[in-house]
Amino acid sequence: MNSELHEAAAHGFSSAAASYEEGRPTYPSAAGAMLARELHLGPRSAVLDLAAGTGKLTALLVGTGARVVAVEPVAEMRAILEGALPGVRALPGTAEAIPLEAGSVDAVTVGQAFHWFRGDEALEEIHRVLRLGGGLALLWNDRDTTVGWVRRLTELMEPHRGDAPGYRSGAWRAAFERTTLFGPLAYAEYRHVHRMSPEVVLARVASVSFVALLPEPERERLLGEVRELLATDPETRGRSEVELPYRTDVYRTRRGV
Repeated sequence: MNSELHEAAAHGFSSAAASYEEGRPTYPSAAGAMLARELHLGPRSAVLDLAAGTGKLTALLVGTGARVVAVEPVAEMRAILEGALPGVRALPGTAEAIPLEAGSVDAVTVGQAFHWFRGDEALEEIHRVLRLGGGLALLWNDRDTTVGWVRRLTELMEPHRGDAPGYRSGAWRAAFERTTLFGPLAYAEYRHVHRMSPEVVLARVASVSFVALLPEPERERLLGEVRELLATDPETRGRSEVELPYRTDVYRTRRGV
C-alpha cells in the first residue's frame, strides 16, 4: 500500500477489500451508456479507470469495447479486480503519480474516489495522461438518505468518520474551481437500487474505510447496532432481502490546452 494515501484509505480498504466487493453496488447501466456517448468510448479508444478499487466501474467500461487500464494503489483491492477482469491491465499507482505516458489515454474515469485525492496534483496528472480534448468523468454512488432506514443507517455510521474525507462535504470541488486545465463540470444523476440480504448490508457498512479502521470492539458494536436497525425498522425487519437506494452523481469535463 502507498504511504501517500490517507490512512483510512490505505489501511481501511486493504483490510475491507472483500467486504467492499461484496457490499458495494455497481453503477447504473444508463450511466455507463452516457459515459460511452460523452467520452466517445469504443474499440478505438483507451480509458484509464483511476483508483479502480475492485473493478466496479472498470467492468462497466469494459462493456463499451474500449481498451481499459486500471490503476489502483491498494494491492488487496487490485487483486480482486485482476481476478474478476483478467483482460484488464491493472497497475499500482496513485492519482498524483499515474504510471502512464503523457497523452496515452482518451478518457479518465474516477469512481467513489476523487474526494481522497490531493486535487490539484491529481488534476495535473490526469491532464498529463489525457490526449488533447480527452474527457474526465467522476462518479459517486450516494446512499439515498431521504429513505428512513437509510438515513438512520447513516446516522449510526457518521460519528465514526474522524478526519476521513467524504464526497458529501463538497471539498473536492475546490481543485476544479482553481484549475485552468479543465473546463466546467457538467452534471447528471441516475437512480438505482441495490437489493441484498441483511448480511450483505453489514458487508456494505464494513467496507467503509473508517469503519474498517475502528478498534475491533467499537467496530463490532457498530455492526451490532446496524443488525438491530435491520431487525427492528419497519422498512427492513423480517425481510430476507432489503433495498438500499442510491443516487449516482456523475460529473464530467474535458481537458483544456
